[in-house]
Amino acid sequence: MNLDSVIRKVPDFPKPGILYYDITSIFMDPQAFTFCLNQMIDAYKDEQIDAVIAIESRGFIMGSLFAEKMGIPMILARKKGKLPGKCIEESYDLEYGSATLEIHVSDLTAGKKVLLVDDLIATGGTVKAVANMVEKQGSSVAGVFSIIGLPFLDYAKKLPGIKVTTLQDYHGE
Repeated sequence: MNLDSVIRKVPDFPKPGILYYDITSIFMDPQAFTFCLNQMIDAYKDEQIDAVIAIESRGFIMGSLFAEKMGIPMILARKKGKLPGKCIEESYDLEYGSATLEIHVSDLTAGKKVLLVDDLIATGGTVKAVANMVEKQGSSVAGVFSIIGLPFLDYAKKLPGIKVTTLQDYHGE
């Protein structure tokens, strides 16, 4: 399937000079949506994964479907202040700002092998922040899944040794 033809491109969002790749158009296309889920399942069906950590907010969609299909828990990585109870947190820089994510301490226990899921990986800052929390809790990252990858922003440098799977890459063209 040609995902590029389904992905909406929005120039100058959220600020001038940024080309935003919007995956919500994939969710509007049942064939593309099913294709993405099936590709994700195929990529990880033989891996030993104890849980999925879905990153706010579009990561929740693919993460929840994958977790349900694989029969494993889904852990939420949410923006600071959105989760009740005791949380571990990590701040990070985005390509156009900064943010803090949190995960419930009780959801991410030691010894787990987790898959991180987000909609798009750009600089790797968001995923690195979640990977740092995973490691601080004594667990390990099994890999990263994202529908879109922007490898020209060098996310691989922030994620040495972590396998990243993307379905559609853009190279700064």
